[in-house]
Amino acid sequence: MAAHSVPAPGDPGLQPERTALAWSRTALALAVNALLSMRAGFVTGQPLLVAVGALLFAASGAAVAIGTVRRRQLAGHRLVITPPRGALVGVAAATLLASAGGIASIFAEGAA
Repeated sequence: MAAHSVPAPGDPGLQPERTALAWSRTALALAVNALLSMRAGFVTGQPLLVAVGALLFAASGAAVAIGTVRRRQLAGHRLVITPPRGALVGVAAATLLASAGGIASIFAEGAA
């Protein structure tokens, strides 16, 4: 996946702001779910839920970092269409691991 670069479109004031707000909402949603997962893990005594919460916090931090990079890209004269491959793979892996951990904790509690 090669990055594709095009001249930045008009409307330079609103697009970077909308993109930054969208990434901020995503990071906030991940952080809230991380807190809920960690709280549930501490209340029920399931360390797997606490680990899932920590992983979601890491994903939230990655979302903030990607959002910052993307906002800077949109504010420039050139628009890079493809985000960094490593960042996409990292966020996807963290989200999949957190989801699998959450599902595993549900099954583990059901078996106990």
